[in-house]
Amino acid sequence: MKSAYMKYISSLLMFGTNGIVASYILLNSYEIVFWRTLIGGLFLLLVFIWTKQKFQFFINKIHLLYLLISGVAMGASWMFLYEAFTQIGVSIATLAYYCGPVIVMILSPLIFKEKLTSAKIVGFLAVIIGLICVNGQVSSEGGTYWGFICGILSAIMYAVMVIFNKKAKTITGLENSMWQLFTSFLTVSIFIGIKQGFSVGISQGSLLPILLLGVVNTGIGCYLYFSSIGSLSVQTVSILGALEPLSALIFSAAILGEKLSPIQMIGAVLIIGGAAIGELYRKNKNEQIENKETIVL
Repeated sequence: MKSAYMKYISSLLMFGTNGIVASYILLNSYEIVFWRTLIGGLFLLLVFIWTKQKFQFFINKIHLLYLLISGVAMGASWMFLYEAFTQIGVSIATLAYYCGPVIVMILSPLIFKEKLTSAKIVGFLAVIIGLICVNGQVSSEGGTYWGFICGILSAIMYAVMVIFNKKAKTITGLENSMWQLFTSFLTVSIFIGIKQGFSVGISQGSLLPILLLGVVNTGIGCYLYFSSIGSLSVQTVSILGALEPLSALIFSAAILGEKLSPIQMIGAVLIIGGAAIGELYRKNKNEQIENKETIVL
């Protein structure tokens, strides 16, 4: 159990540095996602082969289709997220992206027939108020509304990713994440091909942060995440999950010098708190969390 805690916390802290590492990569948002998904997917493939696991994707074609749709959504979500990093900074972009789990929570009664509890409604309202607080300061501090919109679109695409991923019940664990990364890679590759031709280079000085983002933050981070959450309770995963956005805020302030205004700090508390409320008061608190339900990369 102690090992599972350490693995889970380590993965969250790795995910929390995504925006920091990306800030040192001199590429546009979709090129960053291209390299991240390619390197991360190859790493997970090596781990999958090394651990002698068996492929399950061919068992149910409908579930495979759901997973492919989920992978496309993940690729789009990351492109919007990294564009938001560039436009409005890591702090605000991360807060906008963290609304993704709340969108899933609100849609769950319609899609998964889960009960919409009063706690979930309170959590959703807290997130909405938090977004208003955060967005109200964006333009006055030199940010762009397009950047904030990208952050919200990344959250919406995250919700699509999770919803279809949950439907792919026969493809789990590392194989699930691996196929998602490869599908995301193909999605971004097609987008790049249409936009600028199939030509993606690595600028001088960007190789090390690209490898760090792909191997450590994506490959090792996903491996630690998926190998730990099965041993932890829903409550533990939900509570500790707040470490990811919190660490992103702390790292961006300490390393990039980004600061939140008092109103934005209140918005951050409302967004993170609202998401936590929704997760903590799920209908079945003792159910072991599925590996594809709450990840925020």
